[in-house]
Amino acid sequence: MTAIQTKPVGVFPAERTSAFRRRLLAVVGTLALVVGLGSIAGGVVGAVYTWNQAEAQNIVTPDDASIPETAVRGPFTMFSQMDIITHHQLDNTGGLYYAEMPRQIPEVDEAGNPVIGEDGEPVMVPNAARTSWITATTLTTALSVGILAYALAAFAVVVGITLVVSGFTFLSLRKALIA
Repeated sequence: MTAIQTKPVGVFPAERTSAFRRRLLAVVGTLALVVGLGSIAGGVVGAVYTWNQAEAQNIVTPDDASIPETAVRGPFTMFSQMDIITHHQLDNTGGLYYAEMPRQIPEVDEAGNPVIGEDGEPVMVPNAARTSWITATTLTTALSVGILAYALAAFAVVVGITLVVSGFTFLSLRKALIA
């Protein structure tokens, strides 16, 4: 009786494996280059867009900010402006945040005395100091989004550079397999 020779399932000849690896490295290398360049471009465009939007607002930090009297354009000046808005708001509200303040307060007359209603109770009016927190929160949130936009743009550029380097590495490995 003669033995029948069989090939193990899933094993390719070396030349087919090498060709597959070369094609795979070419596809992955090219894809990494394209996505990396797109990521770099997206990050740069995002940072430029954020800069232009900040510039259009023409905001300058006040003289008591951590970065005084400077145009608000980049993440550091945005943070400085955000910080000083919060600081001023806390000064105006006696150190209280929005949720720590009552919704309504007694109305007062010119002498500072509470106005009493027909029922003998103080007349209650909306707390203007509490309401001003809404404006402050809107402004600081917009500045925070600008800071996050810069961070995301930087991340996109770094990831893009990593992908471009990886793409070149894969394509170099492909050439090494051909040689």
